[in-house]
Amino acid sequence: MKFKKLLLLIGLASVSLCTMASNDPKMDSFIDDLLSRMTLQEKIGQLNNLPVAGEIVTGTTQTTDIAAKIRDGKVGGLFNIKGVKRIREAQDIAVKQSRLHIPIIFGMDVIHGYETVFPIPFSMAMSWDMDAIKNAARTAAIEASADGICLAFSPMLDICRDPRWGRISEGTGEDPYLGSMIARAFVQGYQGDDLTDPRTVMACFKHFALYGASEAGRDYNTVDMSHLRMFNEYFPPYKAAVDAGAGSAMSSFNVVDGIPATGNRWLLTTVLRDMWGFQGFVVSDYTSTSEMINHGMGDAQQVAALSVNAGCDMDLAAEVYLNTLEKSVKEGKVTEETITRACRRVLEAKYKLGLFDDPYRYLDNKRAGKEIYTEANRRQAREFATETFVLLENSDNVLPLSKKGTIALVGPLANTRANMPGTWSVAATSDRYSTLLEAMKRAVGDKANVLYAKGCNLCYDATLEANATMFGREMRDSRSDREMLDEALSIARQADVIVAAIGESSEFTGESSSRSDLTILDAQRDMLTALKALGKPIVLLNFSGRPTVMTWEKENFSTILNVWFGGSEAADAICDVVFGDVAPSGKLCATMPKSVGQIPLYYNHLNTGRPLPEGKWFTKFVTNYLDIDNDPLYPFGYGLSYTTFKYGTMALSSTQMSRNSTITVTVPVTNAGSRDATEVVQLYIRDMVGSVSRPVKELKDFKRVTLKAGETQTVTFTIDAEKLKFYNSELVYDCEPGEFQVMVGTNSRDTQSQSFTLN
Repeated sequence: MKFKKLLLLIGLASVSLCTMASNDPKMDSFIDDLLSRMTLQEKIGQLNNLPVAGEIVTGTTQTTDIAAKIRDGKVGGLFNIKGVKRIREAQDIAVKQSRLHIPIIFGMDVIHGYETVFPIPFSMAMSWDMDAIKNAARTAAIEASADGICLAFSPMLDICRDPRWGRISEGTGEDPYLGSMIARAFVQGYQGDDLTDPRTVMACFKHFALYGASEAGRDYNTVDMSHLRMFNEYFPPYKAAVDAGAGSAMSSFNVVDGIPATGNRWLLTTVLRDMWGFQGFVVSDYTSTSEMINHGMGDAQQVAALSVNAGCDMDLAAEVYLNTLEKSVKEGKVTEETITRACRRVLEAKYKLGLFDDPYRYLDNKRAGKEIYTEANRRQAREFATETFVLLENSDNVLPLSKKGTIALVGPLANTRANMPGTWSVAATSDRYSTLLEAMKRAVGDKANVLYAKGCNLCYDATLEANATMFGREMRDSRSDREMLDEALSIARQADVIVAAIGESSEFTGESSSRSDLTILDAQRDMLTALKALGKPIVLLNFSGRPTVMTWEKENFSTILNVWFGGSEAADAICDVVFGDVAPSGKLCATMPKSVGQIPLYYNHLNTGRPLPEGKWFTKFVTNYLDIDNDPLYPFGYGLSYTTFKYGTMALSSTQMSRNSTITVTVPVTNAGSRDATEVVQLYIRDMVGSVSRPVKELKDFKRVTLKAGETQTVTFTIDAEKLKFYNSELVYDCEPGEFQVMVGTNSRDTQSQSFTLN
């Protein structure tokens, strides 16, 4: 049977039903016709998206009830099913055995790559490199689509200022401007210029909305904030994804204004569609429809009605739509027009992906072998990973290491394969990825001797380690703590330098991986204390998926490189930086606190009426703590290099500006060291007087500049009215006349400033 045009199977009719205006009359006509011949149950079926745990077809036998549901028109999408063969089997049932032959849309959590795994999104954000992020998403789309996937449940755009929350690892950090730039890059990378191109996938941004503000950093927890904060601080990355043309959005688990996001009409319809003009379809998060029962919103029928009436078009995994919506229509609790509208949005997504032209568009058996985990893709991932590592300390210039002598590589992260890619790498094939030990031996060859000892487990508590190493990331050693430590001390005594691979396992972050204590784990601290007593130079390679509290490490070690989780090529990329083939250029996308008690701690906060003077600590009756100062351990935007960048005096083209004019900001930046390197020059603005209280500074632009040793480059920024706008108390987006302070520097703390006036 040929599927060059599935309309031949479906036929044409003149009935127009519930037409919604679009820019594609041909699509409207096609979907009008299809809807006119669908039963109510078939429309509801298109709103059902199911996970696949086992095989749908085994040989010639259909082995699950999913196959029967597909045949009966009760499935609109499937997710996390991997491989062209399995996807083709499911698509065959839909287009050959169902009454109207409507193809299925296949989604997957393509969070940071496919089999070629890029750094976790939080780590990607440390690069401040939008081209690299866009290209990573492009490669992920090529690999995923080569394996039959056409919908990526990504990017995750939840602003987070509480690193106790495990899913900070999937996001872009604390800043709405940086997050918005990354949102645009991801969507453009996934979707390209033409969604019918079989080497693209549809982006599904998530989690709409505010999921990263869960109270106490505890996953799925309550969120409560003003609309002013929503629009100015948390919404911008989502809106950027909409403006970039994202085809889909996923609702979040949390409440917004006391109503779960999945059933929140103000959020999903008033804001997303009416205010922002979103034209795609909304899918719930995994069972977030049925979870509204626990939120106290009613029984299964009530929450399904609440959700679809709110504007959530597709039910992911819960099947409450499939099981209750027909009854709700009969009882007048949901109109058929509402069902039809939701169904239309799902069908439009399939049309835009070209699935009605060719349901097998993404099922080319030849592509996977040629386009997945290629040498070119791996090289791209390796190069990108080097941009994401953040050099926190190097006061003794221990880094970069020379490839000579004897190196002792110790620590629980030194010889693990499965933990290198990072959390939410569902398509990863970890058996093909290198451990840090393997990569280091490869990097030095016969020029140096690498000795290895694990030194300790992740922590002394076996239960905690088991909980943090699920999904094949286990690495518990059965030897005694004393035996492992003695082995590490033995090889360290023979070495010229010690490299300690420490920190979190990959599943210490991610979904349902919140932590109350972000300090170094006990067993690792004891190991490092013993190693330090040897008096040898020590390099800390800190693996983590969040900003951890590294106060003790900073006090005790002079060389710290945060490597986060760098993807499938992380091990080689780490060695590229450690041995100086590449200079580190990563900058923090989130503030690192000195203590968990400071959280939430973020650079773009509002002032209080009693601010603590800069450089001061405890002063009675001002905003501060008794037991610790207000300053972070490392500020937003921070990151060292193997060279020194010197900033000249910034200049403004004018100190007066109108709404229709611009100001040019220039600053000379010099690489004063002996190595070529890249700097991220950052521009911040403060609105000194506003109709509502304004942040002490806000990131408004940045530029990555690569400078040869001794080279000076003048970096230029342009300030226009758009950079000065914000949402006021009436939620009007505009700028207000008055004085503004503009700051330029290497991070959010170390800046120089000048002022201008908007007339």
